[in-house]
Amino acid sequence: MTGFQIPDIEQGKFNVAFVLIGPHDDGGWSQAHYEGLVYVQEKVPNVHTAYIENVPEGADSEQVFRSLARKGFNLIFGTSFGYMDPMATVAEEFPDVIFIHISGYKSNQKNFGNLFGAMEDMKYLAGMLAGARAKLDGNPKIGYMATFPIPEEIRLGNAIALGMRKVCSDCTMDVRWINTWHDPVLEKEAAASLFDAGAQVVFTGADTPAVADVAQEKGKWGVTYDWSGSCKVEHCLTAPYWNWGPVYAKITQGVIDGTYKPGWDYFDADSGGLGLFGFMEGQELTMGEKDLPAEVLTLVKDTLAKMLAGQFTRFDVFSGPIKDNQGNIIVPEGEKFQQADLDQFPPGAPGLECKYCMYWWAEGINAELPKLTQ
Repeated sequence: MTGFQIPDIEQGKFNVAFVLIGPHDDGGWSQAHYEGLVYVQEKVPNVHTAYIENVPEGADSEQVFRSLARKGFNLIFGTSFGYMDPMATVAEEFPDVIFIHISGYKSNQKNFGNLFGAMEDMKYLAGMLAGARAKLDGNPKIGYMATFPIPEEIRLGNAIALGMRKVCSDCTMDVRWINTWHDPVLEKEAAASLFDAGAQVVFTGADTPAVADVAQEKGKWGVTYDWSGSCKVEHCLTAPYWNWGPVYAKITQGVIDGTYKPGWDYFDADSGGLGLFGFMEGQELTMGEKDLPAEVLTLVKDTLAKMLAGQFTRFDVFSGPIKDNQGNIIVPEGEKFQQADLDQFPPGAPGLECKYCMYWWAEGINAELPKLTQ
């Protein structure tokens, strides 16, 4: 058994466990999930919630999932991409426990399901803001600090670039791979290297607000991620963030009622599960947003309103014509991505093959594709 302290269940209640890749107060990804847990505890009757933090992907996580199931938890959420295969294995051993994996692409359509949201919606809008900011500052260069070379990170980088080029046709974007989800020191170093290489605005795909702290030091702009509270310093331009509470509460209640069927659950902005800092109800524009051109702010606000109303989805973000950074047409005029295209490298999983797939960099991105490993 691992050295993790497995929390107890509460008899007579519906017990829900969350497995976190980082600390629950990381200022980013894991904190957003932790706040989702708190929301479930407050909003869903007769529920007991618990969490384990800093659980590595791989064998350790498999043991943690197995131990939670043995302990008697009814519903277990795993909140990192690398938990996918371990959860799939443990789910087969405990058919009466529901396992929900965040950000992957596998499901047995019985007790192991996949859950994620269209963060590409918010990254697309943030790309517009970044492009407008860089253009206004007279330095049309963006940076993207990506975590691991998986379809999700390429998808989000492409969404940023598509938004960026919509308002700044001269803008370009550099990419740095850091191969970690949570490493405050490494995140600061990577952000600094992108700024020092000339970027005016830098995005992070990782967990901490480090990118904004570095931007503050350098008098440039950082775009944080994951958690609504991550955009605190003046030189934080915005933050695309998750609002997991309503999504987790809906699933938890659905499992209790027997109405939720684990499968491929991918929510858009109209779910209430996504946000863009500075533009949601009750929020004020940040210092870096306030003086952007009125037409850009109107475009962002109008597109966001359509997203929240369900009239503009992730498939509209990835609708043709789209060119890659080699000048090839990826998506022809009048065509759109399907879900299989969004979250898979070619050729896709058996039975879920992708037509366009997420193995290309959008026009304006100065980066090479990661090597595919089969």
